[in-house]
Amino acid sequence: MSKLRIATRRSPLARWQADFVADALRSLHPDLEVEILPMVTKGDQLLDSPLSRLGGKGLFVKELEHALLAGEADIAVHSMKDVPASFPPGLGLSAILCREDPRDALLGAESLAQLPERAVVGTASLRRQLQVQAQRPDAQIRLLRGNINTRLQKLADGEFDAILLASSGLKRMGFGDRISRVLEPEEMLPSIGQGALGIECRLDDSTAQALVAPLIDAPSSLRVEAERALGQCMGGSCQLPVAGYAEIHQGELWLRALLGSPDGRTILRDEIRGPASAAQSLGQTLGERMLNNGGEAILASLETSASGHYAS
Repeated sequence: MSKLRIATRRSPLARWQADFVADALRSLHPDLEVEILPMVTKGDQLLDSPLSRLGGKGLFVKELEHALLAGEADIAVHSMKDVPASFPPGLGLSAILCREDPRDALLGAESLAQLPERAVVGTASLRRQLQVQAQRPDAQIRLLRGNINTRLQKLADGEFDAILLASSGLKRMGFGDRISRVLEPEEMLPSIGQGALGIECRLDDSTAQALVAPLIDAPSSLRVEAERALGQCMGGSCQLPVAGYAEIHQGELWLRALLGSPDGRTILRDEIRGPASAAQSLGQTLGERMLNNGGEAILASLETSASGHYAS
């Protein structure tokens, strides 16, 4: 293959991510021509409603996957937090790159505790909403969607007292100095796959898989594998407030999980440790344990109400 076509969303952050992968591939394969194919997804177009009401995470990847299946693109670059738990037949992940900061960032306030009474907090995430309201039941959570620039402008315009975004996206776009506080996992457990970039391609395209293979980061892959296995047990939907975060220390993987109701009144937490080589089974074990220890009841209670809340 002398040419590789990359499908990506048109948003500034998505373009940055695609350009990052393109530059890395050009460096690895000097004779390779890399073309970027920007696309508008339904998730980028429908900005006035929560994603949970519109269909969830798949809205950000469907058009890209259609291009792969039609042979119009060879790979697609995704933020792993936006990738559904399962892939269409014939497609799959070929690489997970070295992970950027997976933590959440608070903008507009030094801490959740320092927010004024009944502060207006902007987020497009059920997961963040859950954890904010568990700490600040008085906070008014309002839907905040759009690209990073749009969200920052809404904060600057005074529409919100504070907003929550992924640290990774802010840092990649050069907005790290806008972060008031990076929230540690103990304060706000990150989203499954947050901060990691993934490359999707056709499973029968061995040439494309070989080209991207050098970009694989083994520790990041294991961490995301554990988190996604956990998420799959929960249904793999962004319509539910689920968090999962894995770390690896000296060959041991530590996976923490959270599931709860959007109002923050019911929260289930659990964690598991084991060899990093068993990442997927650890994620499955923790997910099943959470379901058995109250998770099934939470999910059942949310089935009828999830469509009226924000996406994770």
